[in-house]
Amino acid sequence: MTHSPRLPLLPGLLLAVAAGLFVPAQGRINGALGTALADGLAAAVVSFSTGLVLMVVVSLLLPKGRAGLAEVLPTLRERRFPRYYALAGGIGAYFVFAQSFTVGLLGVALFTVAAITGQTLSGLLVDRMGIGPAGRRPITGIRVLGSVLTVAAVAWAVSPRFGATGASGADPLHILVPVLLPVLAGFLMSFQQAMNGTATVHYGSPITATLVNFIAGSIVLWVAWLIKLVVAGTGNPLPGEWWYYLGGPMGCVFIGVAAFLVRSLGVLITGLGMIAGQLLGSLGLDLALPAPGTGVALPTVLGTLLTLAAIVLASLPWPNGALKR
Repeated sequence: MTHSPRLPLLPGLLLAVAAGLFVPAQGRINGALGTALADGLAAAVVSFSTGLVLMVVVSLLLPKGRAGLAEVLPTLRERRFPRYYALAGGIGAYFVFAQSFTVGLLGVALFTVAAITGQTLSGLLVDRMGIGPAGRRPITGIRVLGSVLTVAAVAWAVSPRFGATGASGADPLHILVPVLLPVLAGFLMSFQQAMNGTATVHYGSPITATLVNFIAGSIVLWVAWLIKLVVAGTGNPLPGEWWYYLGGPMGCVFIGVAAFLVRSLGVLITGLGMIAGQLLGSLGLDLALPAPGTGVALPTVLGTLLTLAAIVLASLPWPNGALKR
């Protein structure tokens, strides 16, 4: 087992933000692929499968990847961490399922707020429990305040889209249950990052942790899609445009980076940094390649800036005892 050096806070946080930039691009691509296939679950299968193929190639070509592969079976056999950590990719598969099932009902805005709320709350919990490789991190008033401000800022940033989403005018009782799915998906994401981070320490490489993640997620999605195939039949054939297949490789980037960073930053700060990148990436996409019927409103810009401020607040090394709980 090898231990990579811990990154200082600022470079690590900037790397988390950079990785988060891929999330909205992946969402845009997978959404377009789902539309082209007329099957959101099939799009998730394609995304995970292309990511899996890429990780297999990278793992075989790079010395670090080959060394990590040699550690997988000994690590699991010797129970260096709980074996169910190897199934963390199933959480990613559930997130994709929740996205494909609920975005049409809730809209992207409400889905985003629900998922980030769950992720932010569980980031505090996972750090406090010490599940990730960074060990236990205390819940302080500053970290709680930064988390609450992050959720509020994200809600503000996406608020211009609420009126145009699928949730508009719906019965609140019919929205409550679908909202719980992305909340749970976001809540589980912090555990996924912690498990992948721990696996990275023992495998010696985030490449291997990412590969195992894609294996587990692909199995879950393929089984789900095959069941759907028997029940509902196939959708449209695969499109020929190459860019439809970039979603999986983008997923490799932010899953691998998260697995690498949680040892240095902890789960909460890694997640908050990626949330900031997600908002910045969404803002950039809306400015450079706006989707039909969308635009950039002032609350989106101000909410994004407030998110960055909240993450700085939660990340700074405040004196011991400052609003500590």
